[in-house]
Amino acid sequence: MLTLRLIAESFGFAWKALRSNLLRTILSLLGVTIGIFSVIAVLTLVDSLEKNIKDSLNFLGTNVIYIGKFPYVAEADGEYRWWEYWRRPTPSLNEFKFLQTTLKNKSAMGIFAPKGGTTIKRANNSIGQIGLRGAGNGYDEIFEINIEKGRYLTGDEVEAGRNVGLIGYEVAKALFPKDDPIGEIVKISNLKFKVVGTIKKEGESFLGTPSNDYTVIIPYNAFRKIYQTGTGVPNELQSIIGIKGNAFDVGLVELENELRGLLRTKRGLRPLEKDNFALNRPEAIANVISGIFDVFSVAGWIIGGFSMLVGGFGIANIMFVSVKERTSIIGLQKSLGAKNYFILFQFLFESIFLSLIGGFAGLVLVYLLTFIPFGSLDVVLSVNNIVLGVGVSSIIGLVAGIVPAAMAARLDPVAAIRA
Repeated sequence: MLTLRLIAESFGFAWKALRSNLLRTILSLLGVTIGIFSVIAVLTLVDSLEKNIKDSLNFLGTNVIYIGKFPYVAEADGEYRWWEYWRRPTPSLNEFKFLQTTLKNKSAMGIFAPKGGTTIKRANNSIGQIGLRGAGNGYDEIFEINIEKGRYLTGDEVEAGRNVGLIGYEVAKALFPKDDPIGEIVKISNLKFKVVGTIKKEGESFLGTPSNDYTVIIPYNAFRKIYQTGTGVPNELQSIIGIKGNAFDVGLVELENELRGLLRTKRGLRPLEKDNFALNRPEAIANVISGIFDVFSVAGWIIGGFSMLVGGFGIANIMFVSVKERTSIIGLQKSLGAKNYFILFQFLFESIFLSLIGGFAGLVLVYLLTFIPFGSLDVVLSVNNIVLGVGVSSIIGLVAGIVPAAMAARLDPVAAIRA
């Protein structure tokens, strides 16, 4: 009851101070408002940008390690030795079959080969710059394929390399503007392929990364009938092996260690020889991105920190004036038995409430910022940032009000009443 009474009285005094000296209070709280707005706005934009970029990398899959020639990021010394990577052997179908039978720490694995800039035809209609993918068994377990109509490739179709395939939303829209594509024929490199399924619309990502909307998926062995995928072919035709780890394998440590050992054995590498393959993870790119955005977050805190410092002095000024104006009231309260902690908490709560008003004003401005269109960037004010804004505002009010509150609590009741 005492706590609720303290909070109610403190809120009442804070509201009275706000109304009686509106201009002074608003100017004093402006620093807190600008500070909270600066910090939370930067954090919101950084979080939104990071989320949009990471969502754009979803096409790489999650909890997956890819075997390839080229690493996604530079080595520990910061150098990207492309001239060494170029000479590495390409992952092969034999290696895939070897790993398929010997690798234990996996939940799924598949081999696939990409080919960009492909033209797909159907009667008098055609669409170019399509991403063609030759998918082996397990491809749909590594990548999320949302079927809209029809079905996915069967195991028999993949193994036999039959001329069947799935087409993306934009491909279906261009080639079959009015007809149902299921069961129809399309041409890829003058070979006929039967459409067995269509993929749901995904839309454009923030970075414009590959989307299944402009993708055609055919069996891996059918792809190999059209294009050579062995060593010495262009990079866009080289096969990639993807291995999905187990849920209990945190950080895919067990999978990576086993995979490295098996690949080194298969390729006949001596103990002191360097790996002639890259084990890539989508998380590596995400970690680089997170490191860059951490710099922007620190900059936001520095910019907002100066504003919040000014705001803290403004609130302290209000509280010093409030103590002076209510000195006689404090004396009466203490003469009637009010304890020092009661007076202390009363002024502390008042200071926190004033700071929260400024903080909420800053959060409202950030919320309004989310309605401004930023193209394909989706800006969202998260609950974590709202809690952070409220928390920082409370701390500013606590720090700014501690000295005036302590002065009020230490006042002599007789001297206070005389004042």
